[in-house]
Amino acid sequence: MFPAPIERRALPLQWIYKVALPIALLLWLLPLIAVFLTSIRSAGDITAGNYWGWPTSINLIANYTSIFENTPLGKYLFNSFRVAIPTVIGAVALSCMTGFALAIYQFRSNLLIFFMFIAGNFVPFQILMVPVRDLTLQLGVYNTATGLAMFHIAFQTGFCTLFMRNFIRALPRELIEAARVEGVSEIRIFWFVVLPLMKPAIAALSVLIFTFIWNDYFWATVLTQGVDSQPITAGLYSLNGQWIAAWHLVSAGSIVAAIPPVAMFFLMQKHFIAGLTLGAVK
Repeated sequence: MFPAPIERRALPLQWIYKVALPIALLLWLLPLIAVFLTSIRSAGDITAGNYWGWPTSINLIANYTSIFENTPLGKYLFNSFRVAIPTVIGAVALSCMTGFALAIYQFRSNLLIFFMFIAGNFVPFQILMVPVRDLTLQLGVYNTATGLAMFHIAFQTGFCTLFMRNFIRALPRELIEAARVEGVSEIRIFWFVVLPLMKPAIAALSVLIFTFIWNDYFWATVLTQGVDSQPITAGLYSLNGQWIAAWHLVSAGSIVAAIPPVAMFFLMQKHFIAGLTLGAVK
């Protein structure tokens, strides 16, 4: 039913695999390599049309220093953290509580409420552009990091609830029943019994949500404007000059913008994999 490990395949297939894997990896990394090479080019290379050739001069330090000294990249990075961190905390905290309620308590509207959380994930977010923008204007949070974070918390809680609810349902029910027999309150059961067991799921979900929010471009351009509130995904284009496209600076800014989610994944890799695979095998 499942594919056999490559070590058990015929020798010619093993050689094909060993040759094809580096080629596929190179093709997958080719755009990233091109962006990195562009980030260390000089402006003269870009003007001369040297997009794919080897740079005539390596301006690694000059370009990466310039984006911090001559552009508001640091402010854009700070804005991204101002949006991503509260969103992760808010969405994960709400989903832990809603997931616990939907997984543990069997009340009449349980499935209906759960369906409403899931249904929100299937709504095309483009059709929400105008009403969400109008709502932020009415609430006075348009063009603020707070308004963008509030929207992301509301929009991501549905997916997070689906994730947490299914995770909690897989936990041993006997632990909760034993705590109830001992007279432990429901709040203490959630805080001291269920929540510690959810740490792998919380870590995995935090990495996913942080990556989603950090890489968001659509809502960053719809709900924010200017240096004071725009995240780095929307602010990268401003690294271009007024009359000249400084693609070497934009590429350098893109590399810098990709570092935080990649670093978070590697720091949380152990917990991330554990959270995704927990319950897959017995």
